[in-house]
Amino acid sequence: MTKREEMAKSFGGKPYRSLDYECKRLFGQKVYKISLNAGMTCPNRDGTLGTGGCIFCSAGGSGDFAPPASLSIEEQIEAGKRVFRERTIANKPVKGKYAGQKFIAYFQSYTNTYAPFDYLRTVFYPAIRHPDIVCLSVGTRPDCLPEDVLALLEELNEEKPVWVELGLQTIHERTARLIRRGYEFPAFVRALEELHKRNLKVIVHVILGLPGETFQDMVETVSCLSDMGIDGVKLQLMHVLRGTDLEKLKFPLLTMEEYMDVLIACIEHLDPSITVHRITGDGPKGMLVAPAWSADKKRVLNRIHHEFKVRRTWQGKALE
Repeated sequence: MTKREEMAKSFGGKPYRSLDYECKRLFGQKVYKISLNAGMTCPNRDGTLGTGGCIFCSAGGSGDFAPPASLSIEEQIEAGKRVFRERTIANKPVKGKYAGQKFIAYFQSYTNTYAPFDYLRTVFYPAIRHPDIVCLSVGTRPDCLPEDVLALLEELNEEKPVWVELGLQTIHERTARLIRRGYEFPAFVRALEELHKRNLKVIVHVILGLPGETFQDMVETVSCLSDMGIDGVKLQLMHVLRGTDLEKLKFPLLTMEEYMDVLIACIEHLDPSITVHRITGDGPKGMLVAPAWSADKKRVLNRIHHEFKVRRTWQGKALE
């Protein structure tokens, strides 16, 4: 049995620790993620660091699937639950299929710790105390975690698990400057240390295919993060959305074959204990400029899992 086959047997059929596997292990059942919008902004948009945001970020602050902030957190959760319960399979309603299921409350839009302490309490507590929510996931920046916010996240983590998602994208400073990330790598290192000190799980966002990055650059980012002991990673395809500054930049995007190559290499450099929360991108089809092949998410996922099965290398070594 090959190394990949051994891992696939351990992780429910996939050669890496998937989010679905991890949720079933932690919560005893399949869990669905509900995107929430707390009406926050970002220091890269409000003038503190800049006004345009990162060059790839849409007007929705990466929360294009989240409901409007005009709804309360409780209303957003109920709306998210309805979406799952009203999904269709083969055009047949399956209402009730998701009844009784549990959910992760995912604060996704913009920077979700970039607000006054008292306001953060008013949005996080209703979410984590909802009876159908089993976990709180907070998307933010490493430079937006002051001491009082860290204390609040630690306090929340005593009620239910709290995951903190940090938008790093790359370890390479030249790329970080190009994409206008607005902070340097040591800020991420400090944030990771502070969060782990408080027993908070950290999920890191990485974009594969950033302008100017080589195959080796991308693998170095993931390998470095693996050595740092992160808890989870989101591997995101670099796709261009309408209305972003990235749309004005001319650079080669990854083909599907190139993406398969770098994705598999990155996952091979991850410690098996690290949960892979995402292996591709799924921007809104109405906003997607390129690459066109990424729009068919089901096809892309099927191709990725097929490639894992047929490739005969592991960490650069041929398999017998």
